[in-house]
Amino acid sequence: MTTLRLSLAAVLLAACGGGSKPATTAPAPVAEAPAPAPPSPPPAVMQAPPPAHVNPLLTMSPLYEHAPQFDKIQEDDFMPAYTEGMKQHAAEIRAIADQADAPTFDNTIVAMEKAGVLLGRVAYAFGNLAGALTDDKMQKIEADVAPLMAKHFDDIHLDPKLFARVDTLYKARKTLKLDPVDLRLLERYHLDFVRAGAQLKAADQATLRALNEEESTLTAKWSEQQLKEMNAGAVIVDDVKQLDGMSQADIAAAATAATTRGKPGHWVIPLVNTTTQPALSSLTNRALRERIFKASIARGHHGGDYDMTKLVSRLAQLRAQRAKLLGFSSAASFILDDQMAKTPQAAMKLLGQMTAPTVAHAKAEAAELQKLIDSQKGGFKLEPWDWAFYSDQLRKAKYSLDDAEVRPYFELDRVLKDGVFFAAHQMYGVTVKPRPDLPVYQPDVRAWEISDADGSSIGIIYTDYFARESKHGGAWMNSYNDQSDLLDEKPIVSNVLNIPKPAAGQPALLTFDEVTTMFHEFGHALHGLFSKVKYPFMSGTNTPRDFVEFPSQFNENWALEPTVFANYAKNYKTGEAMPKELVEKIKKARTYGEGFATLETLEAQLLDLEWHALPASAPLQDPEKFEADALKKHGVAFAPIHPRYHTTYFSHIWGGGYAAGYYAYAWTAVLGADSFAWFSEHGGMTAANGKKYRDGILSKGSTKDAHQLYLDFRGKEPSAEALLKQRGLK
Repeated sequence: MTTLRLSLAAVLLAACGGGSKPATTAPAPVAEAPAPAPPSPPPAVMQAPPPAHVNPLLTMSPLYEHAPQFDKIQEDDFMPAYTEGMKQHAAEIRAIADQADAPTFDNTIVAMEKAGVLLGRVAYAFGNLAGALTDDKMQKIEADVAPLMAKHFDDIHLDPKLFARVDTLYKARKTLKLDPVDLRLLERYHLDFVRAGAQLKAADQATLRALNEEESTLTAKWSEQQLKEMNAGAVIVDDVKQLDGMSQADIAAAATAATTRGKPGHWVIPLVNTTTQPALSSLTNRALRERIFKASIARGHHGGDYDMTKLVSRLAQLRAQRAKLLGFSSAASFILDDQMAKTPQAAMKLLGQMTAPTVAHAKAEAAELQKLIDSQKGGFKLEPWDWAFYSDQLRKAKYSLDDAEVRPYFELDRVLKDGVFFAAHQMYGVTVKPRPDLPVYQPDVRAWEISDADGSSIGIIYTDYFARESKHGGAWMNSYNDQSDLLDEKPIVSNVLNIPKPAAGQPALLTFDEVTTMFHEFGHALHGLFSKVKYPFMSGTNTPRDFVEFPSQFNENWALEPTVFANYAKNYKTGEAMPKELVEKIKKARTYGEGFATLETLEAQLLDLEWHALPASAPLQDPEKFEADALKKHGVAFAPIHPRYHTTYFSHIWGGGYAAGYYAYAWTAVLGADSFAWFSEHGGMTAANGKKYRDGILSKGSTKDAHQLYLDFRGKEPSAEALLKQRGLK
């Protein structure tokens, strides 16, 4: 996924910061004795004190393309930088609102686009680090600054003088002779102000401010507790025999994880963000599989310090109440009004089209698994913690495909350089080179420069692939700097994953799912890197949620493209290409398990929409009962398959900017598969096709309506036909 930045305000509200560290002072000088005079102090005492720390966030970075000075940034730099950033931004906005000159596009809209540079730089840096390298201090900063930022942007959006200028321009827009992009920017600014409450009465604005402040506070609290709960839920194993079935590399990694957590002589299986955990596919010990699964689904709703049942229910209620103030029946109606889908009904319709074939497919898969269990005289009914284990066996039996056989051909560095980067070169002519001279925030992180076919620099990407306790779960792309011709800025982006780190000296060998995730996130990165727009508001991934996942899902297709696959799928020891028969097994097995994969995601998508379909009058909900009722209502309740995310650890919707938007993965999967069908129809991976896609989609940001962008590229309305075929559901 990508961290959404629909506007500067949106990203700054989503990212928080803080703290200050006093400079070290020199010791007081020693007084001289009256007589006799003592010898001169040694030179060390006479040396000047070390220079005071200078906050690197307060000035533009002198590094290449203004890359962050990670080697100089300290946690205590964030709060003073936030404070100064908000102060400067408020002064810039005040000057725009108070100017005596009549409003013009340049002195109002363009002026606002140029405002807030310092605050944006601080918020981007903090937001990225708070997700990828957090700790108690960073979480405290996040909690402290969230309500301050909510107030800061409420002060801007609810400023009557400022809105009057925007509104005057909006009402006169047809007479201003603006070009299409400028006109769209004006219309989008006006809509943002209206959706933020600019047209509400004073009393309602006061209520809105209170709702926004409470939501920002609870969101920061949820983010903090979710990470702590995930780390606390890790399963500790005291007998290595219980790990039968796991690879030696995975066992070594579990031992390392235990030592890191102060449990030498034990083995720790950390939890990942999703409901189903990777270890469930290999462990032969059924009791341990059950422990792991139950630890996973218990996150956030088993009592204790990190229980989040009341917190998430209140967040849903706050969003519904805000939507009502703004004239909408639910949070989902409010949010989707500004997306491609336009209405919750349209999103539900798409999901509804997938429900029957998906459930039928999943039940057929379950019947096959139960048959396998019975043939082995298991003597038990299929449970959720059995699914991955027996599904893996069935896949081996059906396709003779074993993850242990495949993983030696997917070494991380080779996949990255000879797969992900190679595909981008083939499609777009770009080259990628390491930039070890640029500082990073953690030793596993690497910086790369992306250059165009003519040798000119496009931008910078940081890759951060290994899991650690200080990192939130999941995978994402976000930005340190958005491309903008107006501000003469080039893009700096990052890709963050959570691949288990191997033991020292061992290679990082990936599953094909992890390979696909690398291609997915790099699709987001290309969307940010290839941006070629004037205004930061419209840059890169600043698009509707049900469009922003389109480039990433489309990019997944190149993982199996024959030229690309042959270039990276090589044995890490011998360098030999993957045998053709094994490649064919992967292709044939590609749609295996799609009933499970699609249903668990579909369940989560429907849960998200149901939570945000609640009216403002609805009381606080019991998440467990609410989930059961919602899944039953939509006909997707199926005991062996749980939602990909249960409510209390559903990071996309409570802390990731995807409220009422998780359906976007289905919506954009249609766009991705349909676009890939276009490529197949027009010669596949060619430079000409890459140029058409780059120029028509990746470079445009939100300079045009997202649906129209797609129509301009594809030449017709998107169809789900290609997706259903791709997933073997039709």
